[in-house]
Amino acid sequence: MAEREKILEVRDLSISFTTTGGELNAIRGVDLDVYRGETVAIVGESGSGKSVTVKAAMGIMDKNARVNSGSIKFWYYENEGASREKREVDLLKMPVRDIRSTINGRRIAMVFQDPMTSLDPTMNIGDQIMEGMIWHYKTPKQEAYQKAVQLLELVGITDAEKRMKNFPHQLSGGMRQRVVIAIALACDPDLLICDEPTTALDVTIQARILELIKEIQAKMGISVIYITHDLGVVAKVADYVNVMYAGKIVEKGSIDDIFYDPRHPYTWGLLSAMPDLDTKDDRLYAIPGSPPNLLHKVPGDAFAPRNIFALNIDYRKEPPMFQISNTHWAATWLLDERAPKVDMPPELRARIERMKQEGEKRNV
Repeated sequence: MAEREKILEVRDLSISFTTTGGELNAIRGVDLDVYRGETVAIVGESGSGKSVTVKAAMGIMDKNARVNSGSIKFWYYENEGASREKREVDLLKMPVRDIRSTINGRRIAMVFQDPMTSLDPTMNIGDQIMEGMIWHYKTPKQEAYQKAVQLLELVGITDAEKRMKNFPHQLSGGMRQRVVIAIALACDPDLLICDEPTTALDVTIQARILELIKEIQAKMGISVIYITHDLGVVAKVADYVNVMYAGKIVEKGSIDDIFYDPRHPYTWGLLSAMPDLDTKDDRLYAIPGSPPNLLHKVPGDAFAPRNIFALNIDYRKEPPMFQISNTHWAATWLLDERAPKVDMPPELRARIERMKQEGEKRNV
């Protein structure tokens, strides 16, 4: 097995926002690793800090945001052939101007949730795809035009040359999202960040977009970060999963670790809340309570007030990351050797068994 090559490393990232109500501690010590050619998903409820984490890497944080601690290291190759050289940068220490000129769009590209707000309504599709190539690589216009047509074909848009002249309002939602993906791929990035890329699309178009990103990843060998609250999407695309709650990663592991052997009660809640055709319950499960107000210091485990399995220590002391295997970690006191043995809810155990059986059938 070939050695995995790390492309992004986030360590002890802490970010707060200055608001009228005080200092909001949105990110509270996040660690994250991404390797070349792999897909990493960051999942969690809205407001858990998923988008803020990756926006810090892109240098596109809000003006009232402040990085309190941490590093975001990124590795990329400069030049080709014999002069190819590996570079390491800390994205948090780079001036915004340098991030814009050497990283954004060129090395790291992002696909946002709503394609209509990502596209310029006053520019035709062709010019928007060509813009990055001309800006970053000084590509001659004719060459950029040819590559833009190829990219539209790559993302599955028919009559690509004709579509180059279209404006965003002339395309359907699914086609607009394909164009946004084409723009993101225009400069051959090493890392593609997809922030809820299918939320604004209907189910059939969602499936096509997810399949498209997988195909492109296989062809180009790029790394992908998916930000989503939809575990159904995660199951289709991810190699590794990071479960995020209240500004912290609370569980991380391979796709099989998280779906077949979850250890954190919050992950149990997320999996239990997934729609399931075989469930006998009249209502979908919902995690009780609400996420904490991060304007205030959170004592102990932030999930404790919503956790029916919480121990006394959860209200006093934040749990460390406990290692379960070479690929699997979770931050819950239930994994401490002194803790009482607590199993996941039997309904979730039955659901996981069904998921395993379905997975085995698909692999036959």
